[in-house]
Amino acid sequence: MFGFFKSSTDSKTTPDSKLPVVEEQTKPKPCCACPETKKARDSCFFDHGDEAEKKCHYLILAHRDCMKSYGYEV
Repeated sequence: MFGFFKSSTDSKTTPDSKLPVVEEQTKPKPCCACPETKKARDSCFFDHGDEAEKKCHYLILAHRDCMKSYGYEV
């Protein structure tokens, strides 16, 4: 009667129990993983030009550590 409320694509079921299977949360895409550290690093690079690698080293390390926390090899 109210089948239109039911969505077969919203969840997966196990063959035995017909209970929804909770999928493991996926990690964000690399471009979206650490927006705060990425923004700070990029801003520093734009501000310091040729000297950026030296002056922004701590921001590079912070972004690298953040990416590693999501499982990315940097």
